[in-house]
Amino acid sequence: MPQARHAVRDLLGDQHVPAGPDIVDGLLLITSELVTNAVQHAALLSPQIVVELAVGADWVRVAVEDNHPYRPKAMEADEEDLGGRGLWLIKMLTAEAGGKSGVEHTASGGKVVWAELPLAQVPTPTSPPSSL
Repeated sequence: MPQARHAVRDLLGDQHVPAGPDIVDGLLLITSELVTNAVQHAALLSPQIVVELAVGADWVRVAVEDNHPYRPKAMEADEEDLGGRGLWLIKMLTAEAGGKSGVEHTASGGKVVWAELPLAQVPTPTSPPSSL
């Protein structure tokens, strides 16, 4: 999985994508989770995966495609579980950044799991200044 993270980080830098450090860190964690899920759950029916990075005017999207027909769902895992939180974590990271994520079927019968983050960090609400 480190190869996918390094490739995404290098591509962001090589293309001078104006993503702040929080967005880059989130995108790299999401990339790791997506690739790990594809390798762990789809490898038997899909020995190859495709990692795609797309950049728009104000967003960056990472997607992982495999040929396994199963469409995963985000589930919360129990505290003692060693895994099972990957898609839930992706949904939370994406929502926190103001982005979106999803799963789509491909024409070949597989799926693409993706997450899209805004290039600008979404400001956190602040309380109004108090008057003196």
